[in-house]
Amino acid sequence: MRLPVEPPVTPMLAKAVPTIPEGPYWYEPKWDGFRAIVFRDGDDIVIGSRNERPLTRYFPELVKAFAANLPLRCVLDGEIVIVSDPGDRLDFEALQQRIHPAQSRIERLAGETPASFVAFDLLSDGDTDLSRTPFEERRSALEAALVAASAPVHVTPGTLDVATARDWFDTFEGAGLDGIVAKRLDGVYQQNKRVMAKIKHDRTADCVVAGYRTHKTGDDKVGSLLLGLYEGDELVSVGVIGAFPAATRVELFKRLQPLVTTFEGHPWAYARQEEGKRTPRNAEGSRWSGGKDLSFTPLEPSLVVEVAYDHMEGVRFRHNPRFRRWRPDRDAASCTFDQLERPIRYDLSSILDT
Repeated sequence: MRLPVEPPVTPMLAKAVPTIPEGPYWYEPKWDGFRAIVFRDGDDIVIGSRNERPLTRYFPELVKAFAANLPLRCVLDGEIVIVSDPGDRLDFEALQQRIHPAQSRIERLAGETPASFVAFDLLSDGDTDLSRTPFEERRSALEAALVAASAPVHVTPGTLDVATARDWFDTFEGAGLDGIVAKRLDGVYQQNKRVMAKIKHDRTADCVVAGYRTHKTGDDKVGSLLLGLYEGDELVSVGVIGAFPAATRVELFKRLQPLVTTFEGHPWAYARQEEGKRTPRNAEGSRWSGGKDLSFTPLEPSLVVEVAYDHMEGVRFRHNPRFRRWRPDRDAASCTFDQLERPIRYDLSSILDT
């Protein structure tokens, strides 16, 4: 493969800001999938990931689509997503299932849950390196390069109008999108630099702390807290929080010891089988972290914590929430799914077809 921009490429990143900035910016929906850099040199096609692990073997249907829709020699930045059936929402859980070691399963899922690719930048076209070209010109080149492309290859919609971006921020979440990305029109492509701006939804929820895992640096420090919300009488595992300062990890461990209990009578009592090696249902983690120790210490489910989160994926927090404060005034039984804000559904196909 001989391209002006050759693999591996570490994608340009975005830093979080509290509000959508005023122009001059180019605004795009923030897609919730796997970031991917696609390299094509004739029949040679490589799909690289954000962490530079190759994704090519996991998405054979996209390799075929790239061969049919991309210029003969190019490098694209974009997102791999899966559209749920009947096609009104992104399905990140189904996307995670596509990372599998068995080739037979990869081929089966390529047919059952085919992926799409949403392009939002063009790093090279033919023999031309565009990475040092202003984004405004790269966007025009991207539209021209993919003008004849068809599903499952798409160009992300975008706008110069901040009012439209604010409307997208509110409405597109109902299709599973993650927020808004703002790009400077004169910006060049800077690998692994947080030079774009991202604006994500910020919400809070009161959750039950039902267990903890110790930190990798010592068994006297809390690594993460396991969170639950009630659905009727069942305490459902919804995620973890783990971003604590070192000193707080030690203090937290001491604070939790009076609440340590056994699995007997615990809401997640099914984990007592192979105690120390099991984890709550729906909390298995991603396939990217195979072999990770998921054992936990059960706690009496009476402690309530307020966390900040952006959105849910099914019954789980899509990204790890952040600690806000303890809620000694809240009864654990009152921490239910009813408190969560549910975005109004929005037809994803209308976004992809823009």
